[in-house]
Amino acid sequence: MSATRIPSRVRRLNKVQKISVAGVSALGVAALTFSLVPSNAEAEIAPQAAAAAAPVAFTAGSAQAKTVQNSMIEQHSTAEKLVKAADAAKAKAAAETKAASEAKAKAAADAEAKAKAAADAKDKAAKAKADAKKRGTEAANRSTARKPVYANNLDGWIREAMSIMKKEGIPGSYEGIHRNIIRESSGNRWAINNWDINARNGIPSKGLLQVIQPTFDRYHVAGTKKDLYDPVANIVAACNYAADRYGSMDNVNSAY
Repeated sequence: MSATRIPSRVRRLNKVQKISVAGVSALGVAALTFSLVPSNAEAEIAPQAAAAAAPVAFTAGSAQAKTVQNSMIEQHSTAEKLVKAADAAKAKAAAETKAASEAKAKAAADAEAKAKAAADAKDKAAKAKADAKKRGTEAANRSTARKPVYANNLDGWIREAMSIMKKEGIPGSYEGIHRNIIRESSGNRWAINNWDINARNGIPSKGLLQVIQPTFDRYHVAGTKKDLYDPVANIVAACNYAADRYGSMDNVNSAY
């Protein structure tokens, strides 16, 4: 390596390293100067040593020059290795810091995603529960809305009684029920027979279909009133009795 390549290495070193190299170079030049001057020129050593810091051109083939040059090259090489090692350590530390930062950011993102998924699942479950409750309420409202309202007259009583009879499996048509009511009570819910055998026995026939109390009690249908004069309860119990004895109220054409 020639002396002309040394400055390019020096430019790559930091300030402290450059000062160190400059010092080594100056000392080397001074030592070379002392070795080359004659013995009778000791009086001139001081001025020449003072000028040793200036750039010096070494004579090719000089052993002293080669020694100094090799020492400088070695110093520069060591300094360059130190710089490279420092740069590598700095790069490694930066990479580790970046990796740690990325890992932390990923963990935070994963935690946020997990929390969001849990919140979404909770909201979905709450919405499903609310929807189910709403559907149940709407169904109940529709059921209530569909519940028929019957007129408080003979037509309404017969129709309400037939609705109950249908649920209980008791036969009987509107015509058969109406026909027997008209014959028995003329449609008067408060009608009572006080002259026949039942009346003489103390259990007079009462209501739309003229039912005696023992028969009403035996054939009463749950869900209707326990009142012999109640028109719907009277009709249902009478039709239940007629179905048991005659097959249906439709088959009854006279006192029964």
